[in-house]
Order: sequence, then C-alpha cells, then structure tokens
Amino acid sequence: MPVQASQGNQTSRGRGVGLGLALGSAVAFGGSGVAAKPLIEAGLDPLHVVWLRVAGAALVMLPVAWRHRRLLPRRPALLLGFGLLAVAGVQACYFAAISRIPVGVALLVEYLAPALVLGWVRFVQRRPVTRAAAVGVVLAVGGLACVVEVWAGLSFDAVGLLLALGAACCQVGYFVLSDQGSDAGDDAPDPLGVIAFGLLIGTVVLTAVARPWTMDWAVLAGSADMDGSAVPAWALIGWIVLIATVVAYVTGVLSVRRLSPQVAGVVACLEAVIATVLAWVLLGEHLSAPQIIGGVVVLAGAFIAQSSTPVKPGGGPAAGGVPQEQLSKTGSAA
Repeated sequence: MPVQASQGNQTSRGRGVGLGLALGSAVAFGGSGVAAKPLIEAGLDPLHVVWLRVAGAALVMLPVAWRHRRLLPRRPALLLGFGLLAVAGVQACYFAAISRIPVGVALLVEYLAPALVLGWVRFVQRRPVTRAAAVGVVLAVGGLACVVEVWAGLSFDAVGLLLALGAACCQVGYFVLSDQGSDAGDDAPDPLGVIAFGLLIGTVVLTAVARPWTMDWAVLAGSADMDGSAVPAWALIGWIVLIATVVAYVTGVLSVRRLSPQVAGVVACLEAVIATVLAWVLLGEHLSAPQIIGGVVVLAGAFIAQSSTPVKPGGGPAAGGVPQEQLSKTGSAA
C-alpha cells in the first residue's frame, strides 16, 4: 500500500506538471496573435511574420539541434514529420485558409483537431478513450464556436475549408508526433532535439512558401501601434520568437508526453480563449457575452477532459495507475 500510494502521488504530481505545461503552452501560443497583428498592420505580410517567427526560433534552437545531432540519423522520419506537419503545415495551411474564409471559421475548423486526435487514438492506435475525454472535446469545440463567433462570418469556400481542415490534420500530427517515444524510456528521442530539428525543417519549407527576400525589412527597424501605444517592432518579433514559438513548442511537447495527445489537445483549445482575452486587454478588442460564455464552456471542457485517464497500449494499467478493467466500469467509451 505505501508503494502504491507513493506511485499515485508521483502520478498525480506528474499530471499536475503536465497540465501546467499545457496551460503555459496555450498562453504562449495564444499570445502570438496580439504581437503579430500590429506587425501586419505596420506593413508586413502575414506569411513573412510566420517566417520570421519560425526562422528566429530555429536560430535560437540551433545549438540544441547541434547538441542532439545524432538524433537526425536515428529518427529522420519523426523529425521530418514534425517539421512538415507540426511547424510548417499548421502555419501555412492556417494562413492560406484565412485568406479565403473568415478567421473565426478557420479557427473553429482547425480546433477540430482534438476530436480528430480521439479518432486517431481509437481507430488507428486501437486504444480506448474515456467518456470524459469525448465529452470534453464536444464542450470545447462548442465553446470555441462561441468564442470565435462563427455565426458572424459564415461563408462556404470549399478550398478555404479544405485548407483549414488541413491545418487541423497537421495539428493532429503535432500532438501525435509529440507523444512518440514517451513510453520508450531512456531510448526516447529528446523532445528539445525534436523541436529544434522540426523548426529547422519548417524554416526550409516556409522559406520556399513565404519568399522572405521580398519582405519590407524596414518595418522591423520602426515601431508598430498597439492600441494607441508605439511598440518597437523588434520587441514584438522577440516576443513571437522566444515566447510564442520556442517556449510554446517546448512546453507543448513536454505536456503531451506527461499527459496524452487527446487530453493535451483539448487543453490546447484554451489558446483561442486566451488569444481573445489578450486581444481584449492589449488591443482593445472588446468581448461579447457569447464569447465570455464560450470561454467558460471551453474551460469546462478542458477540465472534464483532463480528468480522464488515458489507457496505454496492450491493455495494461492506465497512465493514472487505474487498471483497464476498472476503467471499463467507470468511464471507458470503447
């Protein structure tokens, strides 16, 4: 009993740390928009902002990539997949989507990713998912529809919707690939190395798409307007690179490894809520009553989802130490 109690305490602490990391990642990712919007209004193309974000983060993480250079020949498929999907794919598909459909619609479709993650876990990996996780996803997506006020800009551009769905699928890749090796013990690929090489690969891909040599570099030497206040452009770029990319990816990947792709995916829905609140505080974009209600619903969905206990492959104990037989009686939706 003392041993079981100790293991339970360790599991509880690990889950708490994972949730803290997931929330930190949502805050960091959510803070990208409030810094990017003034830069775009100052004259930078959205794709150029994305390129600066990823290329700057890749430069910061370059020493980490060199330190973990042996990872390249060991796990080339993982690194290539992370760079193409989790870095370049999400960014390119999302920005291409919002050029054709309203931002709210694109966000809603992109954040169908947690539901797609559940489908991946259940039907591809053939692992049970709990009712709590499923209910959390439904609530989070419904609340997100209110946060982005999807009804305010409904339009049906088939290509735009497909691009947004592509962003959602790439985000699924982010959560699934972040979980790779979490059960491999000492042989697990170092998450920092995966992120560093992913950013480098993403930079190569986005360079071909964004064509940064056509950027108006003079904008970076000036300032941008943030709700009436002049902010140096370099400071906004620094925030996007260091916080909204490096910190966001590191905390996000670590949270997936401590939780599970499906739970971390639902908590990530808070990114849209946080982005909306930050835009309210820093950019003067006021929240409506439906947005506030939607934010509360997303929080409720994330809380319910994080209470679920993911089941590991092979029918063994779940991550929380609960036997699979007991799970089937108390909340498995398998």
